[in-house]
Amino acid sequence: MKDLNPKSSEDSYNHLKGEKSPYLIQHSKNPVDWYPWTEEAFIKAKKEDKPIFLSIGYSTCHWCHVMAHESFEDTEVAELLNKFFVSIKVDREERPDIDGIYMTACQIMTGTGGWPLTIIMTPDKKPFFAGTYFPKESGFGNIGLKDLILNVQDIWNDNRKDAINSGDQIFRALSEMSYTAKGTGFDESIMEKTYDQLSKIFDTENGGFGDFQKFPTPHNLIFLLRYWNRTGNKHPLEMVTKTLDSMASGGIYDHLGFGFHRYTVDKYWLVPHFEKMLYDQALITILYTEAFQITGKSEYKRIALEVYKYVLRDMVDNEGGFYSAEDADSEGVEGKFYYWTYEQINEILDKESADIFTEVFNIKKDGNFNDGYSRQSNQNILHKTKDLNELSEKLKLDPAVLSKKIDEIRLKLYNAREKRVHPHKDDKILTDWNGLMIASLSQGGQVFKDHEYIEAAKKAVDFVFSNLYSKGRLMHRYRDGESSVEGNLDDYSFMIWGLLELYSATFDTRYLDRAIELNNTLINHFWDEKDGGFFFTADDGEKVLLREKKTYDSAIPSGNSIELLNLKKIAMLTEDIELESLIKKLESAFSEIVKRSPTSHTQFISSVDFIIGPSYNVLIVGEKNSESTNKMLDYAVKKFQPNKVVIFKDVNNPDVANKIAKSIEHKNSLDGNATAYVCAAGSCKLPTTDPDEMLKLLEK
Repeated sequence: MKDLNPKSSEDSYNHLKGEKSPYLIQHSKNPVDWYPWTEEAFIKAKKEDKPIFLSIGYSTCHWCHVMAHESFEDTEVAELLNKFFVSIKVDREERPDIDGIYMTACQIMTGTGGWPLTIIMTPDKKPFFAGTYFPKESGFGNIGLKDLILNVQDIWNDNRKDAINSGDQIFRALSEMSYTAKGTGFDESIMEKTYDQLSKIFDTENGGFGDFQKFPTPHNLIFLLRYWNRTGNKHPLEMVTKTLDSMASGGIYDHLGFGFHRYTVDKYWLVPHFEKMLYDQALITILYTEAFQITGKSEYKRIALEVYKYVLRDMVDNEGGFYSAEDADSEGVEGKFYYWTYEQINEILDKESADIFTEVFNIKKDGNFNDGYSRQSNQNILHKTKDLNELSEKLKLDPAVLSKKIDEIRLKLYNAREKRVHPHKDDKILTDWNGLMIASLSQGGQVFKDHEYIEAAKKAVDFVFSNLYSKGRLMHRYRDGESSVEGNLDDYSFMIWGLLELYSATFDTRYLDRAIELNNTLINHFWDEKDGGFFFTADDGEKVLLREKKTYDSAIPSGNSIELLNLKKIAMLTEDIELESLIKKLESAFSEIVKRSPTSHTQFISSVDFIIGPSYNVLIVGEKNSESTNKMLDYAVKKFQPNKVVIFKDVNNPDVANKIAKSIEHKNSLDGNATAYVCAAGSCKLPTTDPDEMLKLLEK
């Protein structure tokens, strides 16, 4: 395959020259006369009476690369596009507001979606045709891009009224989808319904959900942990552990360099789509960390720590911001960086090590997978099918000795793999995904007692507020010294979540103050005063086509789902009654949508679980860094209890905590020992200086 950016002369650039998005840069030398999403492109379309050809993707998207190589680098296709359309290229990660609207339009029109997203629309931004990947030529009953262009041109010339009417109908449908009919609140039955539906689609043999492709979808599993915590039912926990064990053993996990790939194309977690996304690393580590808290299983701790190692080694800017993703492709081949042949392994390792490794990771001379694509038959994807004890018995090695040998071999092969051509890294820094990573590192730092993670979270916060924050408002994207694109709901809600978790990890009220400040901005500029809920874009932001309100928890949770939890936590921390009123309105705004499709809103329902309670406000009063204080704080995070907030009051500097809420001022330590005040549902238990008693109070 050709390089993503074939060398050419200076004058071969299109209108994407000078853009910061790695995805747009990849297309800046295409013969297609691409424009970025700017008013200039729409003015040109109106002036020349042409429809818009909108192509949306992202830099680490495999099928985006395929379509680029087949069509957008092809002069024949480019001539047709340049003649009949004004072509616009959008990075979905840079402009999720644009992507969200037109992806919804595609799903309305076709019943499906994905990237690359192909939209044809009028110059006033109304879509009348949608699809995803198109090959250059028609064949096998599918239309190719060349024929599609000519067909649309005929429609535009001869049946334009139909195209415009179609665009108007889609616009009305999009507008109706952003309307939320107010409903009643929630009770525990919504959790029972969600659990029942997830149980029906659970793959009991392989873990995960469904019987085709497998996505981690961490918020589904995070909900199940909360349902287990609420009910004591063992089955939801078994669903989670089965899935986590399968993921940790499967090809979806990078067993040498660590980190999770985006999904697998099979139900066995074996053959991944090899890109690695920052948001997956953040959410999956939260999941493994919580599972470790519940089960104490060392394997879950190992996986979480390895993923953190990958992120802090490969995905962080020198100033502390986290990069977005790594590509699936290298040297024009998906997965090439990660494949191994039997011969390669035996060339690098001595015979004993090679024999151990081939046994542990199922290496075969003729390859160990078949995904239906035309790949070399002798390639292997590292995965495990036996646990350590089974392998120890088969290899006649002590489990501890075998574990050490595996780590040594993995390191040797990792170092050899580092010499290969690496996949492309998308080094743009997104506020929302950084918020997720800050939340994850803050939680991991507390549970695993690793200050490095908390320091990384603090450094990322500093990066965001130094580079992606101006005049009281967040920006969405930073790259190459430039911040751009106004912050959206996810930017605010995910950063608020990260800041709240960092406050819990440090008890530095600067982070809580920042969270409250962002929360106020979010309410002032994103809240729907008429129907409730938060719009995805601000009231004073760029008008794209319409302002969407998103509830669906897809690859990442929706901003409304996370903000529901943020509001409850801030209300509990600060005793803000007005926020409690807003919470009820937010629940009411989306209750009918959530009740119709609970498994599409598992993060929202996890937030509902927190609100229904019992949820606890824990105030620990003591001398900072004293033995009794440290023990009490350790116990506060020792046990899995997701429905709580914790505040620390230093007896030597009480005013800092007293400013958080009025009631804190009157609570002091008993007999000079760290003292815990546990409150729930408007009433407080008797204070205790016994950490074990505090844990018992969190169970009542």
